[in-house]
Amino acid sequence: MSIDQSFADYSCELLQSAGPCVARRMFGGWGISVDGMTIAILANLGDGDTLWLKASDESRHRFEAEGCARFTYPVQGQPKSMNYYSTPAEAMESPALMLPWARLAMEAALQARKPVRPKAPTKKATRGRPKPPPGRPKAA
Repeated sequence: MSIDQSFADYSCELLQSAGPCVARRMFGGWGISVDGMTIAILANLGDGDTLWLKASDESRHRFEAEGCARFTYPVQGQPKSMNYYSTPAEAMESPALMLPWARLAMEAALQARKPVRPKAPTKKATRGRPKPPPGRPKAA
């Protein structure tokens, strides 16, 4: 059973303190991103529709201290997990109560963001340029 659009919209409303949220369908659930970075996912792993927030190695102890479940799913009979945690129940009540959790998720997304490396020129981009002269022969 897929997650309803209204739950995605409500989750974005709750997470608005992290920035303008965009919810997109992905893998039978939803991904919620801010500035192109995924801060949360919506999925039903058997306990109902759940908002899972991105965590980092530094922040996951806060989620665990609140009794939040780690996002774990079976792959070929083996449990696999991702660094997302269920949202504390009280945080689902209002954007104000979600605020500290939304900030943690945004910080985790910022930490996980890979630096943008400059792209190497493609063959097409180098067409028409003269080839550099060959190197000097080594002295004997």
